[in-house]
Amino acid sequence: MNWKSKMITATLTATMLMGSLTTGALTAPVSAAAVQNSKLEVIWGVNMRTSASSSASVVRMVPKGEQITVLGQSGSSWYKVQDANKRTGYISSSSKYTKAVSGSANTSTSGSNSSNTNQAAVEKVIAAGMKYWGTPYEFGASRNSTATFDCSSFIRQAFIDALGIKLPADSRQQGDYVKGKGAVQTNWKNLKRGDLMYFMSYKGTKSSSYAGVNKSTARITHTGIYLGDGKVLHTYSNAGGGVTISDIAGKHWEYRFLFGGSAL
Repeated sequence: MNWKSKMITATLTATMLMGSLTTGALTAPVSAAAVQNSKLEVIWGVNMRTSASSSASVVRMVPKGEQITVLGQSGSSWYKVQDANKRTGYISSSSKYTKAVSGSANTSTSGSNSSNTNQAAVEKVIAAGMKYWGTPYEFGASRNSTATFDCSSFIRQAFIDALGIKLPADSRQQGDYVKGKGAVQTNWKNLKRGDLMYFMSYKGTKSSSYAGVNKSTARITHTGIYLGDGKVLHTYSNAGGGVTISDIAGKHWEYRFLFGGSAL
């Protein structure tokens, strides 16, 4: 049995035992509203196409330096956009082609544009992470390889691919980095899509297993990206499917949660 067959078998086993995977998780749709009206700058010439497919007709090639408006997102690989001449089409959402535009020339809407720009960055990070779906887990995985990941190297690579941001190498340092960015949440239900989550060591599947733990001083042992709707994108074992999506509520992930917040 090759490693791909083993991975499929392990994923199905983990699904039956832990309930961590769902059909919705496998497709992991991205909310179009999350990136609507944000601005992107083209950093590598990219084709604008008539539909969200690499085989669709090309409307035009958008050159480096041009700014475009995101009208929505199609799946995890395409943005629906509009150029300065009001032409619309679809471009790849790969971080190779665009970057979020910071600030705005329109001061009356700068707060709204800043929020939209930040959300566009969040969606790029999530899309970058999703492309590694099923990548095998390896404790202490190399930070210079994408063949395998541990939890923190996966998070780090998603930010590098999406935004060129190099987070610290391990989960504890990444947690300190997030705390340094501002307020963090200790109730996972208050997190926003794209926030990073930090967890303590596994002690069991029941809430009672974590009773009496001082979570303010507990050691971080795991991290993931909160997707919203009670789901986390992460990697923790090959039995769990490598890079995968897990439900939080009522699972040990909920009981192990320490804090979370934005790295942006």
